[in-house]
Amino acid sequence: MDYGKLNIRVVSDNDNRPISGATVRIVSENEPEQTIEEAQTDSQGQLNDIELEAPPLEYSMDPGGNKPYSEYTMFISAPDFETVEVNGAEIFSGETAIQNASLLPISVGEPGSAEVFVIPDHTLWGDYPPKIPENEIKTVEETGEIVLSEVVIPEYVVVHDGPPSDRNAKNYYVRYRDYIKNVASSEIYSTWPEATIQANVLAIQSFTLNRVYTEW
Repeated sequence: MDYGKLNIRVVSDNDNRPISGATVRIVSENEPEQTIEEAQTDSQGQLNDIELEAPPLEYSMDPGGNKPYSEYTMFISAPDFETVEVNGAEIFSGETAIQNASLLPISVGEPGSAEVFVIPDHTLWGDYPPKIPENEIKTVEETGEIVLSEVVIPEYVVVHDGPPSDRNAKNYYVRYRDYIKNVASSEIYSTWPEATIQANVLAIQSFTLNRVYTEW
């Protein structure tokens, strides 16, 4: 068994202020009743370099074989704040995962309640439906199809949480840099060679900017 690391940063949801002394308890998906680590955040609201077991590195080099990461659940609590539970944090061999947590003050939330976040399986490992098919060539004859005179790097992108045809699905404004980072971490493994990661990130950026340019 190899090992990876986990860094946690805890802030207040109201003002993004670091929460010192927040308690973080970590359990494994395989032994949910057994606490692996329990510690408190420092003055910067951080808890760094928590060492956790992970599968061998070679598992991530052959997607579809053995599961290449271990999953852990975090329970994060602090006085006067609502507890946050994060399920499915993925730990890879030799890599450092980063988990940010925003705690809601109890005066805003419900006393004794907990906010639960579930991280889904990685797209290279989980069983997901096939991508919605699209035409390779899109007609741009209708007005409004092309909305920009040139391609620019946006500060935010709008993420439609559902199929394009679902007008009831919510739209979320996400920072472009965060969007690219989150898509990359969901579609490729951090253990891959640096050149492979760079090539995939460039492809993700190209695809995203094409969407922004054409609103397609």
